[in-house]
Amino acid sequence: MLLAIDVGNTNTVFSIFENDVMIDHWRIRTEASRTMDEYASFLLQVSKLANVELDSVNKVIISSVVPETHFALSRFCEKYLQINPVFVTKDMVNIVIDLKRPEDVGADRLVNAIGVLSEYSSPAIVIDFGTATTFDVINSDESYGGGVIAPGINLSLNALHSAASKLPKVSIEPTEKVIGKTTVEAMKSGLFWGYSSMVEGLLKRLCDEIDGQPLIIATGGLANIFAQNIELINVVDEQLTLKGLQVLSEKL
Repeated sequence: MLLAIDVGNTNTVFSIFENDVMIDHWRIRTEASRTMDEYASFLLQVSKLANVELDSVNKVIISSVVPETHFALSRFCEKYLQINPVFVTKDMVNIVIDLKRPEDVGADRLVNAIGVLSEYSSPAIVIDFGTATTFDVINSDESYGGGVIAPGINLSLNALHSAASKLPKVSIEPTEKVIGKTTVEAMKSGLFWGYSSMVEGLLKRLCDEIDGQPLIIATGGLANIFAQNIELINVVDEQLTLKGLQVLSEKL
């Protein structure tokens, strides 16, 4: 069995694959100070509840954008699973990276590209709604073409709340009308429809620069709610990064 770990800035997701099929996955908040024993305590508990035998894991692959977590995750795998984990690097990804500085691209963005090429067609654009919202272009020749990094909507919400003390925190959801009749309605409208318009505008500009008609795939925790209101999005695949990790693990 494979244990695939996706370490994002906000959450870390652990997923178990058996014979290329995802059996289950679990999420925990990413904390740089978390110890190997804390990882073990969490994973042993949730896997037991799901009737998953961690003793059957024989490979671990990790995509991480938080280097501070690497030591504890490595020690967790070595001590509790008796496995040396493999961290994704650009050298593992067998695609052309068409960037000025290929070494700067995040592991998660390359893994998403691998997930797209294994599951879908190219050209494609992946929108990953995370701490940052990233737009990644996979060209028709299956090369990674770069993209856009924008502040995530939760960052925007927190910045608005912090900078304007009288404005409350609100939930992220579509409003029936754009014109808000209360402060909360106005904030919800500005956040959701303003962010949706930003996504739509960037997608249109990206499509203008890509040869061919790209398939547009949304992933990340808020993918579904935005996809329901943005017609340009063709597919929602919340497990795209984990699927990409599984594909990369076949080379281990």
